[in-house]
Amino acid sequence: MSYSVQNIRNVCLLGHGGSGKTALAESLLYLTGAIDRMGRAVDGNTTCDYDPEEVKRQISISLAVAPVEYKGCKINVLDTPGSFDFAGEVMEALRAADAAIIVCSAKDGLSVGLEKAWQYCQERNMPRFIYISKTDEDNSDYNATFDALREKYGNKIAPVVVPIWNESKKVTGIIDVLNKRAYEIQGDKRVEIDIPEGKDEVVAQFNDALKESVAETSEEFMDKFFSGEDFTYPEMIQGLRAGVRELSLFPVLCGSAVQGLGSLMLMDFIADLLPNPMEGNYHKATRQDGETEEFVVSSGGVPTAFVFKTMSDQYGKYSYVKVLSGALTPDLTLVDARTGTSEKLGRLYIMRGKKAEEVKELGCGDIGAIGKMERVRTGDTLCDPRKVVALKQIPFAEPNYSKAIAPKVRGQEDKVAAGLSKLNEEDPTFTVVNNAETHQMVITTAGDIQMDVLVSKLKSRFGVDVELSDPRVPYREKIRKTVSKQGRHKKQTGGSGQFGDVWIRFEPNPESEEPVFAEEVFGGSVPKNFFPAVEKGIKEACLHGVLAGYPVVNLKAVLYDGSYHPVDSSEIAFKTAAQLAYKAALPEANPVLLEPVGELKVTVPDNYMGDVIGDLNKRRGRVMGMDPLPGGGQVITAEVPMAEMSSYAIDLRAMTQSRGSFTFHFVRYEDCPPAAQEKAIAAAKAMAEED
Repeated sequence: MSYSVQNIRNVCLLGHGGSGKTALAESLLYLTGAIDRMGRAVDGNTTCDYDPEEVKRQISISLAVAPVEYKGCKINVLDTPGSFDFAGEVMEALRAADAAIIVCSAKDGLSVGLEKAWQYCQERNMPRFIYISKTDEDNSDYNATFDALREKYGNKIAPVVVPIWNESKKVTGIIDVLNKRAYEIQGDKRVEIDIPEGKDEVVAQFNDALKESVAETSEEFMDKFFSGEDFTYPEMIQGLRAGVRELSLFPVLCGSAVQGLGSLMLMDFIADLLPNPMEGNYHKATRQDGETEEFVVSSGGVPTAFVFKTMSDQYGKYSYVKVLSGALTPDLTLVDARTGTSEKLGRLYIMRGKKAEEVKELGCGDIGAIGKMERVRTGDTLCDPRKVVALKQIPFAEPNYSKAIAPKVRGQEDKVAAGLSKLNEEDPTFTVVNNAETHQMVITTAGDIQMDVLVSKLKSRFGVDVELSDPRVPYREKIRKTVSKQGRHKKQTGGSGQFGDVWIRFEPNPESEEPVFAEEVFGGSVPKNFFPAVEKGIKEACLHGVLAGYPVVNLKAVLYDGSYHPVDSSEIAFKTAAQLAYKAALPEANPVLLEPVGELKVTVPDNYMGDVIGDLNKRRGRVMGMDPLPGGGQVITAEVPMAEMSSYAIDLRAMTQSRGSFTFHFVRYEDCPPAAQEKAIAAAKAMAEED
C-alpha cells in the first residue's frame, strides 16, 4: 500500500546500549501484525538484530528499518545501536528521520547514551519524545528517572503517559494523561480500566500542566486558557503538536516492550504529534553552480532521493534511500550528484530488518532500498537530470583507534584489502591506509568493539584470518654535528677490478627534510660522470639510519675529494664507496631519533578536566590551551608524541565514562628524549630480529 507524505512518520530510536530500543521496535511490529511472534535479543531472533555478529553479541551493530502500519499511518522505525563504536549508524538514522524517540531505562536512569542522543537532537533541532522503558522490571524506578529528566532538561519535559503501581510497587498499567484513561495488559490485549483511587489528583495535575504547555503555543489558546475555558481534544492535539515541532515540549511516555504495555499509545502519539516528512528536518542542498539553497520536500517535485545507508549480503547490495521529492519507480534514470553519472534504478524494496519486500513505487517521504546500485555510495544524492542538487554529506565522526592488520597466513594481503574495501562500502566510518613507510596496513575505527566486529566479518564473510598489532611509529633519524669520512672500495678479481674512493662531509641541514647532495671537487680527483653514482649511494643509505634503521632526514652530504682508477673505477664502485663513508661517519655525528608529534584536541565535560590533563602529562603531552564550549565543557588543545597515543581512544572513554571525544593530527617531528629513544631503539631491534 502506498502512503501519502502526510501519513508517513520517520522516527529513529536513540539511547544507551541495553535501554530496550530493539525490544520496543519488536513490540511495535508485533502489535501491528507485521510479525506473528515477539523475538528476543537473547534468543537472537529479533527483526532488527539479524546480522550474525548482532546475534552472537546480543547488541545492535547496524541501523535497521522496521516499518509499521497503524491507523492509516506508516511509521518507519529506525532502530540504532547504543554502543558508541557504532555512532556512525546513529548519524545515518538521524539523517533519514524527522523525529527521535530517546529510550531510557527505568532501571538505569540518565545514561551517557541519553545525554548524547539529546545532544544530537539539539544540534539538528529535531522534535523528540522520551520513552521510559522496562517500567515493569525489578529495581526499576520510573519516578527517579522522570525527576532526573526534569532536573536536567527543565519543565519542557511533559509526561503524557504515567505508570500505575500496585501495593508492592509493581507496575500493572498506564494512564493516558491527555485523555484521562487507564489501561492494563490482560492476556495479550490492552484493556481499559478505571483510574485507580488516589491517582485522579496526579492525573489532573499532569493534565493541567499539558494545558498550560498548549496555551503557550498560540495567543488564541493563551486567551482561552486564562478565561478558564477548556480546550477541545483537537485543540489539545494541535497545541501539543505545535509544541513538539517548536521544541517547547518534549513528551515523556513509558511502558514495557516485553508486555506490550504503552506501545499502542506510543504509536498514537507518534501519529498525532510528530512531524511528517514535509514538516521534518530542513535540508540544505548545493546546486551545480555551487550555490546552497533550502531543499523543499514535496510530493509534486521532480524525483530526488538521498542514500543514507548501504548494505551488502550474499544476495547483493542494497542502497537505503529516503525519497525527498517526487516518487521513485524501477528503471527510472537519475543522476548521482557526486559523480555526475546517470544511474538506472534497479528493483525497489521496503526493508523490514533483513526481509526485502519488492514494491513498484517509493513515494515522497518514504524509506526503502534500491537493489544492485554498484556505483552508488552512502551519502549520495540521486536526482532528476532537470534539477541536480547534492544534499549535505552525513557528518561521521573521525575514527581514532588504530591497529595494524595483517593476515595470519602470508600471501593473503589482497584478500584482506578486498574484504575491508567491501566492508567499507557498508560502513564508511572506518579508514584503511597502506603505510608505505612502516610497511603496514593500518585500520582506524571508533573503538575496540567496531575493530573486533570487522575482524569477525573478515573471517565469516571473506574467509580470511587476521591478526592485529600496535601500528609502528614512523620515527626519523638526524645528525647533530658535522663529520668528514673517507669511503674507499677496492676489489680485485680475475679480470678488471672495482675501485672507488671518496671523501664526504656530512652536516646537519635543517632547511630540507630530504637528503641534499653537493660537490666541491677540485682538479678532477673524482670525474663528474661518477657524481650521480655517489649521490645515489648516499640517498639509498639514508633510507636506513644507524640508530634504529629509520630514515635519515635533514642531512647534507658534500663530496669534496677522492681518487679514481682509469680502468677499474665504475659507477657501482663509487656508489659503494659513498655508502661506506656514510656508515663510518654517522655514528660519530651525534645521531638522534626524531619522533612524530601531533596536535590533540580533547572535548570533555568540566568535571573530567583534572583527570584528562593529569593523564596527558603522563603521556609527555604539552597543554597549549583550553577553550570553554557554549553550554558547558572544554576543548583542551595539547601536543603529544604519537608513540604515547596508541590506547588513547580506549583510555579516554574509561576516564570520562564515554563523555569525552578527541581528534589527533600529525604536526611535526621533534627530538626524542633519551628514555623514549632507548625504548624505541630496543623495540626496533626486537622487530628486526623477528623479521
